[in-house]
Amino acid sequence: MQKTDSQGVPVGGRFYALDALRGLAILAMLLSGQLPFGSNDLPSWMYHAQEPPPAHQWIGTLPGITWVDLVFPFFLFSMGAAFPFALSRRMAAGAPLWHAAAFILERGILLTFFALFVQAIRPSTLSGHPTTGVWLLALIGFLILFPVLTRLPSAWPRSIRWSIRVSGWIGVALFFLLARYPDGSGFELGRSDIIIVVLANMAVFGSLVWMLTRDQLLPRLGVLGILFAIRLSNMPQPVDGWVHDIWQYSPAPWIYKLYYLQYLCIVIPGTIAGDLAFRWAQRSNAGSRGETTRGWSEWRLGVICALMLLFAPVLLAGLKARWLVSCTLITFALCGTAYWLMSRPKNEIEQLYRKLFCWAIYWLALGLFFEPYEGGIKKDKATMSYYFVTSGLAICVLIALSIIIDVFKRRRRLQLLIDNGQNPMIAYAGINNFITPVLALTGGDWLLTKFAVTPWLGFCKGLIITLLMAITVSFLTRAKIFWRT
Repeated sequence: MQKTDSQGVPVGGRFYALDALRGLAILAMLLSGQLPFGSNDLPSWMYHAQEPPPAHQWIGTLPGITWVDLVFPFFLFSMGAAFPFALSRRMAAGAPLWHAAAFILERGILLTFFALFVQAIRPSTLSGHPTTGVWLLALIGFLILFPVLTRLPSAWPRSIRWSIRVSGWIGVALFFLLARYPDGSGFELGRSDIIIVVLANMAVFGSLVWMLTRDQLLPRLGVLGILFAIRLSNMPQPVDGWVHDIWQYSPAPWIYKLYYLQYLCIVIPGTIAGDLAFRWAQRSNAGSRGETTRGWSEWRLGVICALMLLFAPVLLAGLKARWLVSCTLITFALCGTAYWLMSRPKNEIEQLYRKLFCWAIYWLALGLFFEPYEGGIKKDKATMSYYFVTSGLAICVLIALSIIIDVFKRRRRLQLLIDNGQNPMIAYAGINNFITPVLALTGGDWLLTKFAVTPWLGFCKGLIITLLMAITVSFLTRAKIFWRT
C-alpha cells in the first residue's frame, strides 16, 4: 500500500513549492489586512491600487496593481494547481465519478459554512468597539471550528470521532442562535466573507472542470473560451439578451453568482500547472527523478530563480506607473532571456520548469495584450488583463520556489511558508479570532500601538502580528492538526 502523508498525498510526491506559494499568498493576505490606515498611511503601492491613500475610497477608473493585488489570485492559482493532487488519487482508485463529485460538493459546503461562520465570529462584526466579552466570544468562536473542521485520525474509534464532530456542530448552532450584532440582528445568510464565498465557488466549479477534462487540455481551454465570451458580453458594458440574463440570474445570491466564475480564468491556468507538477511528483515518487543528469549549472539555476522573482516588481511598478511600452518590452526581454536559459533541459525537473515557463510566457503575453481593454489592468473590478498577468506571475514565483526547495535543497528556509500553505484556513480565521483577541486581552496590542508611531513602524506592527499567526499555524501543522477545508 502506498504511504501517504497527513493530507493524503503520496509521500515523496508532494510539490512543496505549491504549499509555499499558497503560504506566501495567505500570509501576504493577512499582512495586507494589518497595514495602517489614516494619518499613518504608507505609500500608495502598499495598498490596493484602486483604493489609494489618504481616502482609501474605491476609484474604479484608476489602473494598475500592487503586491496587495497579487495575494488573492496567487491563492486562487494555487487552489487550481492543487486539484490534480487532491482528486487524482480518488480517480485512480477506480471509484465511480459520483464519489469524487460528492467529495467536491462536501468541500464546497464546508467552505460555504466557513464563509458564514468566520464572518459571524469576527470581532469587528460582533461589535464596532470590542470589549473583553467580545474578545472572549471571538476566541470561543475560533475554538468551535476545531472539532468541526479538524481532520481526525482514522485510527480513532468512530464513536469518538462522531462525538467530537457533533459537539462542534452543536457549538456552531448555539453561536448562530444566540449571537447578536450591533444592528440587533442575529444569524443571516447575507452576512458572509466574500473571499471565502468566491473560494467555495472555485472549489466546486474549478474541481468539476478539472475532473471532466483531466486528460483533455483542449476542452479545458474551451471552457476558458466560453468564460471569455460570457465575460466580454457583460463587462465593461452589458448588452441585453439571454447571455446577460444568465449572467444576472442566481438561485441563491448569498452563495452563487455567475460573476464569481470569471475567477476560473485564474483557477484553470492553475490546473494546467498543477497537472504538470503532479506528473513530475508521480515520477519523483516512483524513483525516476532523473536528476543524475545535470543539464543546467548551479549558477544558471540561480539566475533563472532571480529572473522568475524579478517579473513581479517589473510588472507591478511598470503597470502602476503606466510605463506601458517600457514595461512590456522589459517583460518580453526577461521572457526571452529566461527561455534561453531554460534551453536543453536534461532531467525531469528542468523539463518541468521549461514547460511551466512556456505557459507563464503565454499568460503574461495574453494579459499584456489585454491591458488596454477596460481602461487598464485593475484588481477591482477585475479586468481580463488582471487574470492572466497574475496567472503568469504565479507560475514564475512557483518556479523560483521550486528551485529553492527541490534543486538547492533549502526547504527548511521556506518551512514557515510551507506549514502555513498546508493549513491556510487556520491562518485566515486565526488572525482576527486568535492573535488579535489574545493581544487585546493581554495588553500586547496596547504595547504594539505605542510602538507604531510612524507609518513604517505601523507596518512593523502588522508584520509582528502576521508572524505570530504564522508561527502558531506552523506549530499546529507540525502537530498534525489540519482543517479539512
